[in-house]
Order: sequence, then structure tokens, then C-alpha cells
Amino acid sequence: MKEKPRVSNSDSQKEIDKVEKQLESFEQNIKEMNLDRMSEAKKADQEPQTRLSQKELERSKDIYLKPERTIASKEKFNEEYREAYNFDKEYVQFIAENKEIIGEAIEKWTKPYPGLPAEFWRIPTNKPVWGPRYLAEQIKACKYHRFIMQDRPISADGYGQYYGSMAVDTVIQRLDAYPVNSRKSVFTGATNF
Repeated sequence: MKEKPRVSNSDSQKEIDKVEKQLESFEQNIKEMNLDRMSEAKKADQEPQTRLSQKELERSKDIYLKPERTIASKEKFNEEYREAYNFDKEYVQFIAENKEIIGEAIEKWTKPYPGLPAEFWRIPTNKPVWGPRYLAEQIKACKYHRFIMQDRPISADGYGQYYGSMAVDTVIQRLDAYPVNSRKSVFTGATNF
């Protein structure tokens, strides 16, 4: 390991020590990041890209998705999950959105349960489509955590207030899927996947 650099100027040496302490506090903050803290992170506010009226939804043609490619599985399907699989494979109508590259089609591999084949899907965005529930749920689950450095006061004493870097995270929805409500009633909410 290399030695700590020494500077002849005392002010420069103080700055190096200060930066070193900030780096240590940053490393400690990163070590404290865990799954529980990440799940508590606030979700970034994003508005839906697609706003279709009820008439536009009625006029839109029904697009049924099929996997473009399928790769068989050597595993055996566990029959205990048959009821859950039958529910997940039901076709639901949803609108998929690509939040990162707006308007670009979503390409996704799925394998909802062991023993089932892996399937490659190409999902058009910003229009109502019909697809299996497990596909819509996997699209909805596509998100990531963004870490941002912020200077916040970490301690104070009689001489002043000390600032350090804290790692703060937010959840960014990368892909999203919204259920399409075909009911005309104002009082009926959109059903969840």
C-alpha cells in the first residue's frame, strides 16, 4: 500500500486530511446502505406518457402479444404452482411505457416459473396491448436506485458545524405498465395486475 502523501504547506495538509475524512464518511454511508434502506427510498415522480380518452381506447385495435422466441427448459414444472401460473398467464390489457428511451419498443425475456420455457417478447409502447399478466408485472418491476451525493451537516460543536457527504437514493422507474380500464363508469377504478 502506498504511503500517505505529505505536503510541506500546513494549509494544504489540512485540506488533504479534510478530504480524507470526507472519503471515509462516504465509504461508511455506502456500507450502511442495505436492502431495507433502499426499499424505504422515495420514488421519483413521473407522469404517464400516454393519455388516451375512452373513445380512443374503444377505437384502438386489439394487439395480442406472442413471444418472438422460445427456449425450452430442462427443469420439471412443480405442480404446486399450477394455480398461481394459471392466474399469471391470463391475458390482461395494459399500456407499456419506456421511461428511459421514450417511444422505443421494449424487449424483454421472461421465465415466470421453473420448468417453463424462457420467452422473448417485443412490446410496443404507448398503445394498449394484450399480454400475459406475468409480462406486465415484470415490466412494472423494472426500476433502479439512483445515488446522489449531497452535502449535509453531520455534526456540530462549539466551534462550528461540520459538513460531510451522504449517499441519498431515489427509485427511478425505468419501464412501466398501466392497466387499461375499458369500463365506462366513472366510479370504477382501474384494476391492478
